[in-house]
Amino acid sequence: MTFILALDQGTTSSRAIVFNHVGEIAAVAQREFQQFYPQPGWVEHDPEEILASQFACAKEALTKAGISAKDIAAIGITNQRETAIVWDRATGKAIHPAIVWQDRRTASLCNSLEESGAGEEVANRTGLVIDSYFSGTKVKWILDNVPGARDRANRGELAFGTVDTWLIWHLTGGKRHVTDVTNASRTLLYNVVEGKWDSELLKLLDVPESLLPEVVWSSERIAETTADGLSGIPIAGIAGDQQAALFGQMCWSPGEAKNTYGTGCFLLQNIGTKFARSKHKLVTTIAASPRKRLEYALEGSIFIGGAVVQWLRDNLRLIGSSADVEALARGVPDAGGVVFVPAFVGLGAPYWDPHAGGLLIGLRRDTRTGHIARAALESIAFQVADVLEAVKSETSTPLSALRVDGGAAVNDLLMQFQADLLGVPVVRPHVTETTALGAAYLAGLAVGFWESPEALRAGQQNDTHFEPKMDAADASARRAQWHRAVERSRSWTE
Repeated sequence: MTFILALDQGTTSSRAIVFNHVGEIAAVAQREFQQFYPQPGWVEHDPEEILASQFACAKEALTKAGISAKDIAAIGITNQRETAIVWDRATGKAIHPAIVWQDRRTASLCNSLEESGAGEEVANRTGLVIDSYFSGTKVKWILDNVPGARDRANRGELAFGTVDTWLIWHLTGGKRHVTDVTNASRTLLYNVVEGKWDSELLKLLDVPESLLPEVVWSSERIAETTADGLSGIPIAGIAGDQQAALFGQMCWSPGEAKNTYGTGCFLLQNIGTKFARSKHKLVTTIAASPRKRLEYALEGSIFIGGAVVQWLRDNLRLIGSSADVEALARGVPDAGGVVFVPAFVGLGAPYWDPHAGGLLIGLRRDTRTGHIARAALESIAFQVADVLEAVKSETSTPLSALRVDGGAAVNDLLMQFQADLLGVPVVRPHVTETTALGAAYLAGLAVGFWESPEALRAGQQNDTHFEPKMDAADASARRAQWHRAVERSRSWTE
């Protein structure tokens, strides 16, 4: 058994990647799936399509690598985190579409909870802010709005899970209803200090404990698969996508940080084994660890990162594919005074404004598509700079470099602009699929495929460094202009 299979179930696509013993990619398969927007601010997925696309990718990746299930030492799973699914335990069928992490339908409920004074206690127990981003209010909404769901939940007939739980349930034929500590820490229902589901939080959101999965460590042998074509493989690694990326980037010591440029952007900094609340609207989350102990990270979540490029492609039709955006943006020397605030689903950290609206400002008669494309890319970097500024204010350890990964990290123009704004090097790893790699590492360590984290670090490949080139005063002026635009986008729908 000379390979690890990583299942990377993301927001817009499912992927499967086969890694060899030196952490290189042997094969990859990917399938996009449909996004549903039934009402403004609502975002849904079809759980069955998620399942079918992920299983198909797994089998395709094995075929591309020329191997079978018996060649796989273990499976690691990483997933879009806060997306909530509730299903029938008897049939394994979801009772409602998956409510995606981007969905804002529970924003008013979150406002009410915050106004009731619950925010402080929730933050002390979960490290989170009360926001519709997290899973707990989504579960409550399903129980309150699907006919008969609450009664069935109270009778123990239903199961809740994030996407990792949904996949494992079906990979094991319904034998295991589990999630790991990283995914549990994103629900608003899990006490990250004590490491358990919290009865007071369950009462606050009116969620029956019978719905909840068992919580396991991120790196341990959970079960063997029974799915056709994949049977007999140990599932041994589970982590939410951003914690998996933090682990895959080898940010294992306090002060080390990474940013993932996916559909959204997610900046995490390892803060060690002591829980600490953020003072600047970041969240404290559980980090993935092979050591079966609670470790923590500060996280700033940006709702729209690479998705702004998809918006240019699908909504404005400015580009034929996401990869075309860099060439279009390079066609102009700068953004021409255009600023783009992509608050399509509100703003995340450090603003946490669910009522912010998307904004494109600074348009002139000579504005061209290249300026808009460049402003869209720059909006990603501006948001990351805002989050990193908040992270830096929380720690006395200066950031020497920002490690990056995710689909948009391959965009050299964006990475250089990011380094210019931050004034520190941006480091892109040789293997940019660090989310999947982190899941593979966690699984491989659990079954002895890799001897230790130290052995993994010793085999680290060459990285690409982007050094800051922009004058610091220029970077500061650009950020000030960005902040003026952000203020104009705030509270737009309120």
